[in-house]
Amino acid sequence: MFGFLLSEEKKMRQNAANWLHLAEKVYHYRRDQLNAGQERELQTATSELKVRLRDRADASRLKLAIESLERVLRNVGGRIYPMSTFVENVEFFLVAAIVVLGLRAFFIQPFKIPTNSMWPSYYGMTHELTAADSAPGAVGRLWRFATLGARHYQATVPAGGELLIPVFGNGYMAYSEKTGRTAGIIPSTKREYSFMVGGQVATLTVPRDFDLEKVVDELLSAQGYTNLRNLLGSIVARKESVRGSTMLITQGGLRSEQSIYWLPTGRMVKAGEPAISFDILTGDMLFVDRLSYNFVRPRVGQGFVFRTGHIDSPLMESPPGSGRQIDQYYIKRLVGVPDDTLEIREPVLFRNGQPITGAAAFAFNALRQNRYPGYRNNQTGQKYLAAAGERITVPPRSYFAMGDNSANSLDSRFWGVVPEKDVVGRPLFIYYPFSFRWGIAR
Repeated sequence: MFGFLLSEEKKMRQNAANWLHLAEKVYHYRRDQLNAGQERELQTATSELKVRLRDRADASRLKLAIESLERVLRNVGGRIYPMSTFVENVEFFLVAAIVVLGLRAFFIQPFKIPTNSMWPSYYGMTHELTAADSAPGAVGRLWRFATLGARHYQATVPAGGELLIPVFGNGYMAYSEKTGRTAGIIPSTKREYSFMVGGQVATLTVPRDFDLEKVVDELLSAQGYTNLRNLLGSIVARKESVRGSTMLITQGGLRSEQSIYWLPTGRMVKAGEPAISFDILTGDMLFVDRLSYNFVRPRVGQGFVFRTGHIDSPLMESPPGSGRQIDQYYIKRLVGVPDDTLEIREPVLFRNGQPITGAAAFAFNALRQNRYPGYRNNQTGQKYLAAAGERITVPPRSYFAMGDNSANSLDSRFWGVVPEKDVVGRPLFIYYPFSFRWGIAR
């Protein structure tokens, strides 16, 4: 790096050492292919350069010996020397790939927060609505993508009229899964939603883990619908008064025709105007330490990364109850180690009879401060710690993990403990996006 500070003689000595290293490589790789004359010629040129290097010959004499060795190597080096630019680049990238894979497998692994179960400690994908007259231009979008990982999404319908959204009979927005590619390379699964205006349908494809209902809820709030969940839930009570149809739906790899209902929203859209327009900001990207837990036990309060491949629960199957196990990386906060007894007395989480300690998020949740919602009982589908006074003791070789965003986290309260063999590591550093959260992981 600082070679420009070296004298000419020191530079030549470094150069000579590099040539000697190359000569050794050629000799060991090709000695069985060299005839006696070639081997003798290579050893003579190598020995001459070694002697001059040992005797601290001046730069000019070293240069002559290097040139002599280079001529021999060009004659006997085969594919090792001279090496074509293409082969050299391939070798460089192969070595780099091996190093990266080794680091990822044993030391540091990049990880992206997909959902907001750990909010506000870590952010999953979030959204920002954009109006048609205030959407950023090409330069603004490029800047937002570079700094925040923001991507723009919109659904535009040529007709005008009231915005209708399709809803399943259970009161959730209808969507179909489709395969796609992230960054044009990595296979991924996405969700495709439909919107209808004036009898015309437009589709919108978003990442599978993105919660589009929050976007629609914020979009409709200006129309007086401050709680989209109540609006969607009302479909169950008044199906007969809402326009219905069928839609071909793919979920969990299964394709079927399902009944849907077109729910009127009250939002009026002009022809050619986006029915919905927003940016998705990427979830926090961080490095995970895979090494430490090989030597020390996980500590309560740490961020906790694990795989789901051996968690025995229908909720860890896709779709639930199908028998097809989900094997993904999850991140929660570790709240219980073997033999710990846990209990929730809203909004406080108790460990072994005392309010849990070990992380700032525990205190913030207990006080419902800094946007932390507090720990919850009695959520739909909750299996463990589901009622006030209920307790659970963590079994041996297992861990209990919960999200900081207790009201919006599918965690050990629902699917049980994490087996010790599935523990991966702890988050170290948020390296992207360049927001106020950039830096050491909490």
